[in-house]
Amino acid sequence: MKPDKAILSMAVGQVFTWAGLYYIFPALLLRWERDLGWSKAELTAAITLAVFVSAVAAVPAGRMIDRGQGASLMAGCALLGSAALFTCSFVQQYWQFLFLWSVIGVSLAGCLYEPCFAIVTRARGARAKQSIVLITLIAGFAGAVSFPSAHMLAEAFGWRIALRVAALAVALAGAPILWSGARMVESGAEAERMEPPATAHAGSVRLLASPVFWFLGIGMALLAVIHGVALHHLLPILNERGVHPEVAVFAASLIGPMQVAGRLVMVAADRHVSNHGIAVATFVLMGLSIVLLIGAGGTPALVVTFVVFFGGSYGIVSIIRPVIARDLLGQAGFGAKSGGLALLYLCGDASAPFIGALLWEFGGYGLVLQLLVGLSVVGLALYVTAHRIVAVMATGRS
Repeated sequence: MKPDKAILSMAVGQVFTWAGLYYIFPALLLRWERDLGWSKAELTAAITLAVFVSAVAAVPAGRMIDRGQGASLMAGCALLGSAALFTCSFVQQYWQFLFLWSVIGVSLAGCLYEPCFAIVTRARGARAKQSIVLITLIAGFAGAVSFPSAHMLAEAFGWRIALRVAALAVALAGAPILWSGARMVESGAEAERMEPPATAHAGSVRLLASPVFWFLGIGMALLAVIHGVALHHLLPILNERGVHPEVAVFAASLIGPMQVAGRLVMVAADRHVSNHGIAVATFVLMGLSIVLLIGAGGTPALVVTFVVFFGGSYGIVSIIRPVIARDLLGQAGFGAKSGGLALLYLCGDASAPFIGALLWEFGGYGLVLQLLVGLSVVGLALYVTAHRIVAVMATGRS
């Protein structure tokens, strides 16, 4: 198959923005705690605020994409995030840290997966799935770029220099690459068929009354909570369990490649396993990964297995979420359905780091991990219930 320059550009741009504007936070969390003197709860409140802000900013970002301004949106937001991140390297007071991460939150709404996939879907319609898979495969290496590079730069020059280098990488490489890729994608956009406003409103009302929507949405949101808590607190968790810092950073850097591996396994198994089976396996593997993390202290093999299960299962989530949503909720009015599910998911993702910090202060990371295992069971039960309701309804109609 002929290489798709536009999609490759979007994918490489995503590596820079994910590495520099998102993964940089957990990569430097311990250093901020030691150097700035703020608690984990205070620090993780910043990334929580950023994701909540990104959820709100996603609405006007979507309108810009619908107007064909996706390239300007992605490049502009990458530059905005870069400027805020660079300024963050000078912070001395907590309010400055919070404010700058709220600005980064605005930028995340316009330069990460959600706007990227929206641009591709709007432009390519039914042909978008293959492009989305390729983007996630390449962008999955962002963590492998961010964790070791941030660690090496911070060790050699301090975390402030590490932030400035990350900011410059986003501005000088990420932003122009995203602009070029998005512009090429939009230049071949297919005409899209819009629902009348009244029809869209009626569909939204029916959606909010659907138990399938709520069971599916909350179940998937719990996956976001599990991932967010474990990812943002991974280095402190491994540190508390006596894992050597170099080993911990190496393990964290492998999560991205394991996400890619998980997506490749999903693609290979696509003809043999149903979407439902893949979704169930995702919940199960996520829960098992946390069980492994509980006992990871003195056993390097458990740390490695945790990384494989955790990264691999979450790597599938970004692809399987829209597929399962379409299977259970139907294709009609899918934009509203996808948006509603994304809101629930982002709320889970946004609250995760702060929730993890509060639980840690209450009972340590042992309690945190036990609760995450419980959430994986609850999430699986909610998803299976949603699937069962749809199956019963389909049987009743036949």
